[in-house]
Amino acid sequence: MSERIPDPARPRTVLLRGGEVHSPADPFATAMVVEGDSIAWVGEEGAADSFADGVDEVIHLDGALVTPAFTDAHVHTTATGLALTGLDLAPATHLADALTRVRAHAAARPHDRVLLGHGWDATAWPEGRPPSRVELDEATGGRPLYLTRVDVHSAVVTTALLDLVPDLRDLAGFHLDAPLTGDAHHAVRQAAYATLTPAQRADAQRAALARAASLGIGSVHECAGPEISGEDDFTALLALAAEGNGPRVVGYWAELVASAKEADRIRELGALGAAGDLFADGSLGSHTAHLHVPYADAGHTGTAHLDAEAVAAHVAHCTEAGLQAGFHAIGDAALTTVTDGVRAAADRVGLARVRAARHRVEHAEMLTERTLAAFADLALTASVQPAFDAAWGGAEGMYATRLGADRARTLNPYAALLKAGVPLALGSDSPVTPLDPWGTIRAAVFHRTRAHGISARAAFTAHTRGGWRAIGRDDAGVLVPGAPADYAVWRAGDLVVQTPDERVERWSTDPRSGTPGLPDLSPDRPLPVCLTTVVAGRTVFARPNE
Repeated sequence: MSERIPDPARPRTVLLRGGEVHSPADPFATAMVVEGDSIAWVGEEGAADSFADGVDEVIHLDGALVTPAFTDAHVHTTATGLALTGLDLAPATHLADALTRVRAHAAARPHDRVLLGHGWDATAWPEGRPPSRVELDEATGGRPLYLTRVDVHSAVVTTALLDLVPDLRDLAGFHLDAPLTGDAHHAVRQAAYATLTPAQRADAQRAALARAASLGIGSVHECAGPEISGEDDFTALLALAAEGNGPRVVGYWAELVASAKEADRIRELGALGAAGDLFADGSLGSHTAHLHVPYADAGHTGTAHLDAEAVAAHVAHCTEAGLQAGFHAIGDAALTTVTDGVRAAADRVGLARVRAARHRVEHAEMLTERTLAAFADLALTASVQPAFDAAWGGAEGMYATRLGADRARTLNPYAALLKAGVPLALGSDSPVTPLDPWGTIRAAVFHRTRAHGISARAAFTAHTRGGWRAIGRDDAGVLVPGAPADYAVWRAGDLVVQTPDERVERWSTDPRSGTPGLPDLSPDRPLPVCLTTVVAGRTVFARPNE
């Protein structure tokens, strides 16, 4: 690496050379010039010589791969940080293991007003059940504890936490001897999170953003709302991100809009849209996703939080206000409600205006032919999480338990979405599944239902450019001149052009096609290691000793 004294009168320039630069501008690029916060040039090594003497810094890549930074299109930042720094039950292999971890956490945090934990999944435990309230009371010594299921749509709590929420037993979703769901769950979450000090919250947010940066993530879409994290949490996160020391944060606020005044309030919070986890239903794991046909392992069809008229009113008001709308919808009945509502909104304000607004739907797991076609016609962005399929798909997975094998095989049809022309944006829903962009792409390629898998190129595009397109930016998430200088440098193996299986056309594997390669993401191969992450020309992560 060489460096010279920069001229303060012009933007700082950096030449990266001697690597592999993933760019559609030049599929054989090995070098890139960054000027200030933008990409200035991408090309091959021979041409890089002409820039070397005129830049402020030359970075020798030594064969490393440079890609656009990833965008994680669905994150809960504070909850992610709390899971990273606190009690995470995802590694627990059985009920006794989980209770041991709860005891240790309680002993290590004697001064916390409320103990916070996340990640239990009883479907993966031999006992097949979550901890009871009596067991948690014993493990915590009678202290307040809020412990969310892995999907964050239900929680188990201690008696001491119940006592902090007046009239909780009268709320929908309260169960004396089972996890809390619905309104009861939201009430205990609000009570638990209200005990966080500003310093604790900031520490959690910094931890989450630092982890994202260390994984090559340059932007996250924060899916907040009054039932999720609260306004103080949301505005504090946006203020922290504005300091410019980590990934960008694009904020969504999940609250229904019924007037221009309410739309203005959403903007005043700093949100791009009234979207994200605006719940049309819940989750499959908690039996709260809304289905047309009852669950295979429960005698009901889940929970509907909105009807088509409420969806239509929200989308129409948002469209007229120039605000992005969106919903959380997982079950087939919820997706029918959302698409019927968006269609009704288009009838009111005009189809072209609805399409231009790029409204979005989070998760969109249980699509039918009808709802998938509606996504395409209405230009709805599908903000999806392939790690869900990796965690819960397959013949023996949670989806099959909840829905039966036949219905489970229909979930997360990424190939069909792309074939229909539906825009995809990939994310994690962290802390539901971990921040892990290359693992997310691997899960999309090697889908547990083979017919739903997509190429690594398509998944990579959805996890980089797709996130930017989802917020209305078509000029970003790609390394071309004029694009934002958001990129990551990776230690990776040989680059290939990878498809889900032999049935997919492989014309693009021919080097003459000019298709830029990507790391081999086969399940038995190690994932790339992030060396550096840069956002708007600023280094937000550098791996030590690299």
